[in-house]
Amino acid sequence: MTHRWQKDADGILIFTGLFSAALAAFLTVSVQDLKSNPQDTTVFYLANIYQLLADPNISRASILATPVQPPVFSPQKSAVLVNSLWFLSLVISLTSALLATMLQQWARRFLTITQPPLYSPHKRASIRAFFANGVEKFHLPWSVEALPALLHLSLFLFFTGLAIYLFNINHTVFSVVVWWVGLAGGVYGCVTLMPIFWHDSPYYSP
Repeated sequence: MTHRWQKDADGILIFTGLFSAALAAFLTVSVQDLKSNPQDTTVFYLANIYQLLADPNISRASILATPVQPPVFSPQKSAVLVNSLWFLSLVISLTSALLATMLQQWARRFLTITQPPLYSPHKRASIRAFFANGVEKFHLPWSVEALPALLHLSLFLFFTGLAIYLFNINHTVFSVVVWWVGLAGGVYGCVTLMPIFWHDSPYYSP
């Protein structure tokens, strides 16, 4: 049991590391949409200077009396939504990595306590039964099953944000990506429901 937990945690840590790195690359680009671009301010002032130079009817007094200020920056709602989904996805992914690391520590502690080398087999069996009861009492298997579920939730949030992000960039790319995500989502739904209708199904998802 504990060996299976350790192997599951290893796989989760590897996947979480790769996924978090890819997600961080997307966030490096998308987070720029949440703050004002200094180049926009420069372009605004240059446009006003050009307008003043091109219009000889504007007097110097009127220019000084009505100072021009750039408009207040306000990010688009789609940018706020995409970054919210992606940052939440990243936080959930990192939380899964933390829980997987803690699970490895719990598994090693369980093996160390339940397999003392100096005790008799009967004594070790009693200790193992005692701590195995604690594992069931505190629902540790539920924590193990929650790790893949958190990763799946993180992926769902990422794909949702990716669809919104691509919709505002290029509809062709958006259609291709959404088609594949929809197909993968349909397969995921089938895998999730198959054990309910076919009890001998080897497929399973949290």
